Amino acid sequence: MPRAARSSERMRALALAGVVAAAGALAALEPSRGFAAPGDSPTHKTTSAATAADWLERMNQALTTRNYDGTFTHWQGGAVETLRIIHRLQDGQVSERLVSLDGSGREFIRTGSSLTCYLPDRRTVLVEQRPTEASLVGFPAVNSQAADNYDIREVARMRLNRRDTHVISVAPRDEFRYGYRLWIDDSTAMPLKSQLCDTDGHVIEQLVFASLAMAARIPDSAFKPEVSTDGFQWLRSDAAPSAAALAPATAWSALKLPPGFLLMLRGPQTLPGSAAPVDHLVFSDGLASVSVFVETRAAAAATPDEVAEVRSAHVGSSSAFSTVMNGYKITAVGEVPPATVRFIATQVRAEAAPASPTTPAATRR
Repeated sequence: MPRAARSSERMRALALAGVVAAAGALAALEPSRGFAAPGDSPTHKTTSAATAADWLERMNQALTTRNYDGTFTHWQGGAVETLRIIHRLQDGQVSERLVSLDGSGREFIRTGSSLTCYLPDRRTVLVEQRPTEASLVGFPAVNSQAADNYDIREVARMRLNRRDTHVISVAPRDEFRYGYRLWIDDSTAMPLKSQLCDTDGHVIEQLVFASLAMAARIPDSAFKPEVSTDGFQWLRSDAAPSAAALAPATAWSALKLPPGFLLMLRGPQTLPGSAAPVDHLVFSDGLASVSVFVETRAAAAATPDEVAEVRSAHVGSSSAFSTVMNGYKITAVGEVPPATVRFIATQVRAEAAPASPTTPAATRR
């Protein structure tokens, strides 16, 4: 957990939520860097972008519509953790449970849009709302917007864990985003391995499934936590604030953005431990995304020296950058290079007129 992310209640909340994202290590390397790993045997190569995009689409459909129970290892910065993911789609509702089998013993349980994070090492339970399509273990879903910013191709077919896989590379076209590489099972379209690489091509996170069962039915008992919460602190960000609290005093946007990034969502968000909602912006290139949180600082705190205050954190794929401008604290967080969150945070400014509390910007290019 980044030390700088613990400097305020908001940053602590982001750090807790970031544990879920960290479990979803994504994958890809540039084709020219080579990709054979011990135990993998290349069988066939192809460079068809259409085929690669089709496999990514099939993979995401399998991840969202099929029942599965798998155990995987997650490596980041030399630390290795074993986790179990259980996913079920039943009567139109998605249930997921992500469990750390060693180390912290953390559990994350999602039912529809409600996510409950059990953190025994912090004696805390965090309850928040997430988009219904946001899986606990995320993999890249590439749309037409992202296709302009990444070179997507199938670079090989390999045997992995005695199964035939398609190796798909999603290589960034500039330094503002990371690259991914995925091993997708030929018969189930499930990802069996993934790697996430920084802008220099170094692997910064890796996820490998040790076992993966496709179950016809998964009982409700599989989604019950094993953690005893006696004496735990409960933090909630799922309670709906009043209409008055939702009304933003200022509308925010960005003067400039890295190539390909667009404002996708703008509205208030209440974070755990916060009495009032903060302004929340989401910028995305169609694959990578950056969340920006803007909160008012007390007038006494907005000193000339503090205007120049900056804090940054970078662990694995997660980057955060925080600065204070004109009495507002602006923090950008995302699974992108540090330069990207710094770029976006320093470009956020107040607009002349307020916007609707939940103004989506996906259609306003």
